[in-house]
Amino acid sequence: SGGTVPRHRPSPSDMGRGLTMLLLPLALLAAPAQAEGGGAAAEEVKIEVLHLPEVCSPKSKKGDLLNAHYDGFLASDGSKFYCSRTQNEGHPKWFVLGVGQVIKGLDIAMMNMCPGEKRKVIIPPSLAYGQQGYAQGKIPPNATLIFEIELYAVNKGPRSVEAFNQIDKDSDKKLSELEISQYLKEEFARDGKKRHPSVHDEILADIFKKNDHDGDGFISAKEYNVYQHDEL
Repeated sequence: SGGTVPRHRPSPSDMGRGLTMLLLPLALLAAPAQAEGGGAAAEEVKIEVLHLPEVCSPKSKKGDLLNAHYDGFLASDGSKFYCSRTQNEGHPKWFVLGVGQVIKGLDIAMMNMCPGEKRKVIIPPSLAYGQQGYAQGKIPPNATLIFEIELYAVNKGPRSVEAFNQIDKDSDKKLSELEISQYLKEEFARDGKKRHPSVHDEILADIFKKNDHDGDGFISAKEYNVYQHDEL
């Protein structure tokens, strides 16, 4: 099991890392299933707090960029189907909370969580992979999942005002192809990985395809700020 995730080590600059992160495929668990069946709506995520730091701040909210490790188990037999510590050279996962980058049950389970907190959560099938299951992840149909989660960092998410302003060099409240191209070059240089030049062009094209809704060649503040957790 696996899938690509952002391969960033935690650093202050991670707060501004957004476009590349949002447009590259994320974790194994990034295929939310729709709730199915008449009783699905009544099902809830059960949360048990295993450890709560004395200072519990900031608390996670929708749109925040989280850094966490988690292990996934099948409730039926306790077998482990996922361990983030064995993926990506053992680096914790970075993902944006509440926007569907992980299954719906994890988006719910990790709200109002603070750095250093540990939780054990039980997620019903309707908030995980439903009747289909997820064969690639070794998750059978109608599987209830258990996750043990340790949260390391809660940062302002990549679609924040700060991230937009960092990319918007001329402060005209819209992102040009040149500005985003420069941002990608800076991100790739910081990352230090060798990439074929075509990767830059492909990501740039993908960014505009997914974000430039009115097709004017710019990504406006409104088009960029899809999470609506900040006002620009």
